[in-house]
Amino acid sequence: MEGILNTLTNFISADVRTAVPLLLCALGLVFSERAGIVNIAAEGLMLIAAVSAAIGSAYFGPWGGALLAAISGLAGALIFTFFTITLRANQIVVGTAFNIFAAGLSVTLNRRFLADVTVTGYPLRAIPGLSQLPFVGDLFFNWQLLVYLTFLGVPLLQFVLYRSNLGLKIRASGEQPRACDSVGIKVNRVRTGVVLFSGILAGLAGSYVSLGQASTFIEGMVAGKGFMALAVCVFGNYTPVGAMGAALLFGAADALKYRLLTTELGSYYQFLNMLPYLITIISLMLLSHRSNKPAASGKPYIKE
Repeated sequence: MEGILNTLTNFISADVRTAVPLLLCALGLVFSERAGIVNIAAEGLMLIAAVSAAIGSAYFGPWGGALLAAISGLAGALIFTFFTITLRANQIVVGTAFNIFAAGLSVTLNRRFLADVTVTGYPLRAIPGLSQLPFVGDLFFNWQLLVYLTFLGVPLLQFVLYRSNLGLKIRASGEQPRACDSVGIKVNRVRTGVVLFSGILAGLAGSYVSLGQASTFIEGMVAGKGFMALAVCVFGNYTPVGAMGAALLFGAADALKYRLLTTELGSYYQFLNMLPYLITIISLMLLSHRSNKPAASGKPYIKE
């Protein structure tokens, strides 16, 4: 029985650890998508933030790394908004170009600033009392602060999106931007705000990859998590609560991969490495027919 509990504990821990950056980034993408902006630059934002967090942690401590990651995410989002909202360039093309730029920049920053330094990861923050509970204590109440904030943010952002005037403006900007403009809502201002918000969250998500899942930066370590976060957003039907369920599902697929690698199936490691991405693709195919995608998604708004 103890062996089963240990296996279950390790599996759930691996699930949460994998799901957090996906969920954190996806929460920002939900708002961006709801306003009509497809931010596929999330991959590049996470990658630059991951190396920025490692640099900040090496020189200023882990919270300095978190701050630098958030700033880098915001700066990257500003670039994205300039081209897609101000210049009305194609969002997919701009996002792709930014991801290519981020891949090269992260390598340069890593080799320039992280050659001979020590990176400190996010410390664990046990919740007094609750962390002492048998089984569930260490499993649910002994994580880094960013993990708690991510899951606490889900109901808060769900409320903002569906129960606040701001949320109504965001959703309307993605569904009927011209009607919004006719009643005085500044559509492009709303869109700029949510993209900047998604950039900050993508930055924090990238920081968790380098400072939460590991205490170092490895070139290319984001490894498609930005694209998976976009898939989490779609699979979660563009809602914060749905994104949480999707992130935990994809995290479970990744945790299952590591469990299977330790068995005799480990010899098929190439297939097992494909497992999380395969589940992502299949999930999107099965749910594409009931997508709640905004009507103006990916379309620049031109004020008449």
